[in-house]
Amino acid sequence: MPRINCLSIPCLGFMFVIGLLANTPNVLAQSLKVAKVKYNGGGDWYANKTSLPNLIEFCNRNLRTKIEPREEVVEVGSPELFYYPFVHLTGHGNIVFSASEAANLRKYLEGGGFLHIDDNYGLDKFIRLEMKKVFPEYDFVELPFSHPIYHQKYQFPKGLPKVHEHDNKPPQGFGIMHKGRLVCFYSYECDLGNGWEDQSIYNDPEATRQRALQMGANLVTYALTVN
Repeated sequence: MPRINCLSIPCLGFMFVIGLLANTPNVLAQSLKVAKVKYNGGGDWYANKTSLPNLIEFCNRNLRTKIEPREEVVEVGSPELFYYPFVHLTGHGNIVFSASEAANLRKYLEGGGFLHIDDNYGLDKFIRLEMKKVFPEYDFVELPFSHPIYHQKYQFPKGLPKVHEHDNKPPQGFGIMHKGRLVCFYSYECDLGNGWEDQSIYNDPEATRQRALQMGANLVTYALTVN
């Protein structure tokens, strides 16, 4: 698979448009991989072991994507990051990016990659500081419910679904915009990744799991086509 970088593939949106113009299969029909981000700091980057495989299976079945079924793991500072158009970062605790890791993540996002951060409760105060290392000039901004990320195949007119309750706060979807492009989506007070887990782990109602998976599918679709 070709790497995503600012030299060979400026952005996935450009790649998708060229595919349409050439009357070739679009990005969703191409074989690709997604990955969970491994980071330093002591936080449990490995949380939710069944979530990403379940989301992949859901997307392949319902969106007809051709994502490799096996979950990949990639370190935030690794050049391998550029092999994945969509990466997922989660956890409960501390997270630390070195200067070189922050620079690598920035280059990945500027070059067309997409990062989904899912607060698994306790990540918020750490991830906001670390993403400031990546984009010092930007803050997370809450996306309006009208944003296209909530209106892909599945409709979420009230924004993110609520999976688990923690602090009696509504779920919020934040983004980092770079040159008009959404490069990072941050799901907060939602536990979206928990909703992707095997039903036996949390015994969530199936309707809750399905809405979580549908929202996850919207993220994947947006990252690979709209973005």
